[in-house]
Amino acid sequence: MKYWGLLLAKLVAAGLLIGAVWHGIHMSFPQRVTIFLSRIDGSRAAADPFAHDLGYTTLMMVFFLFCVGLLYLVIWDQRYRCRTCARRLRMPMHAGSWPNMLLFGQPRTEYICLYGHGTLFVPEVEISGSRSADWHPHEDMWRELESLEAGKR
Repeated sequence: MKYWGLLLAKLVAAGLLIGAVWHGIHMSFPQRVTIFLSRIDGSRAAADPFAHDLGYTTLMMVFFLFCVGLLYLVIWDQRYRCRTCARRLRMPMHAGSWPNMLLFGQPRTEYICLYGHGTLFVPEVEISGSRSADWHPHEDMWRELESLEAGKR
């Protein structure tokens, strides 16, 4: 539950940041009243500066790229977090072999949770299309280690 709660919190924080930047952009460019935009009742309407003001249009393009980049960073950060405790996964270990894919398996990177909640397998090569990362939860890592130690006795 922490995993999805953290994602929701990051999305809300990113939304608030995007809203604040958008509000700042609109406050810095004053609305202009033009003669060409008039309503049927004869009153004038404020023109949207998009596509009429080069500076505003360029700034909105950069703002759009900022929004997409921020959303990408939120999702990218979330992919490399533990599904149980929402901490960053650590200790990347490269497994498999590039020249010997048939013998040793496809190359991949494995990340583990420091508290033993699970392992994330991220494939390095995409032969048959895009594959998502596989999360393998561990039941209780310490119980497994104790059983191995008891088996040696």
